[in-house]
Amino acid sequence: MKLSTKSTYGLRAMVNIAMAKDGSAISINDISKREGISSIYLEQLLNKLRRENLVKSVRGPSGGYMLSKAPRRITVGDIVKTLEGSITPVDCAGGREGYKSVCNHKDTCVAKTVWAKLAKAIDDCLESVTLEDLCGKK
Repeated sequence: MKLSTKSTYGLRAMVNIAMAKDGSAISINDISKREGISSIYLEQLLNKLRRENLVKSVRGPSGGYMLSKAPRRITVGDIVKTLEGSITPVDCAGGREGYKSVCNHKDTCVAKTVWAKLAKAIDDCLESVTLEDLCGKK
């Protein structure tokens, strides 16, 4: 399983926002310059994060994005799941609808237990780390 740039760039952007002084809004252009990420791509990612209430946008001359919640209440899992969707290694491990069309061994699969354990381990890991942890704000 390999995560896309959506997760890596989205997480980097969220850390930038979390580290903004006094919780002030940070512009896409500032994040773009600091991280070397296209501002157009960042805008797409931040819009997804905004729709899931992880960030909020602020208009005006000193506008930009700020966190919607305290950094301790936003996990890496929240960010990755918002940007990637399902993070299970195989469809059947996450109970995703429609996987039967790919796999006809739903009830007899010997590997399903392994995939389910792997999916849980990934989820537990991503949920155990918060933005606060990444920013060193304890």
